[in-house]
Amino acid sequence: PRLCATCHNTTAWKPSSFNHTTTGFALTGGHAAVVQCSSCHKGTVLNTSTNCITCHQVQYDGAKDHKTQSYPTDCKLCHNANNWLNAVFNHSTTSFPLTGSHTTVTCAKCHTNGFKGTPTNCNACHAVNYNATTNPNHKTLGLAVTCGDCHTTTAGWKPATFAVHNTYWPFTGAHTAISNNCALCHKGNYATTPNTCFACHTAKYNATTNPNHKTAQFPTECTQCHTTSAWTPSTFNHDSQYFRIYSGKHKGRWNQCSECHNTPTNFAVFQCLTCHSKSSMDSKHSGRSGYSYTSTACLNCHLRV
Repeated sequence: PRLCATCHNTTAWKPSSFNHTTTGFALTGGHAAVVQCSSCHKGTVLNTSTNCITCHQVQYDGAKDHKTQSYPTDCKLCHNANNWLNAVFNHSTTSFPLTGSHTTVTCAKCHTNGFKGTPTNCNACHAVNYNATTNPNHKTLGLAVTCGDCHTTTAGWKPATFAVHNTYWPFTGAHTAISNNCALCHKGNYATTPNTCFACHTAKYNATTNPNHKTAQFPTECTQCHTTSAWTPSTFNHDSQYFRIYSGKHKGRWNQCSECHNTPTNFAVFQCLTCHSKSSMDSKHSGRSGYSYTSTACLNCHLRV
């Protein structure tokens, strides 16, 4: 500039001074130690580039991995003006912040082909883990390859959530309260977990005495009587819905359901004739129109006895 007072004073031409901060490029750290303007301004002070690489191409080329890994040429992304070696890169300024176990890996672990175009999808790095997992088998089940759907970046992949569980086995009623306690049902093995009520509730079935499910040979499909909201009340009321066995003439006349329901897998099938002999029934029904010695006929006439 031709305004001499910008750098000189009337006492003497030398020493001169220039407040470099007024240019928008403050001299800090190592830059402040540069005493010769010509170190950066090669013959002119006009239009001097402020890009780091303009002055530091040699350092960039000589630094480990910078050139081969296509490091950014904006040095201040990692370095500061005080010390080149004290380099830190704030990965949070990118679209992929480092959390959990990602903070402990080396740059080259993920950036195998340079820093440009590095994929951010989980499967790009963890396809081997996905394919090798057998508990449950991710590949066989066709689970999503977006690991973040179930996992966090915490080391060891655990704990994991399974947001799409309803696709395989829906959580309803009381089951929703244990939806985050996977081990309660899966016992550490997710590949062969049965999905039947009895598999999880065998102990309750065997311990029930009112009525005694095991002795009476009740069906092991709990949903025939119970809901997932609560075990009680159940929807099985034999007296009001079907036939009076806890009241009326049949009260105290039986011990096991199998005495009438002799097909355990189908309680719609029942048998009256085991207790009521043909000779006795023929005698009692002598002259009765439409009488037949069959269980269904008994029920049709004696539904409320």
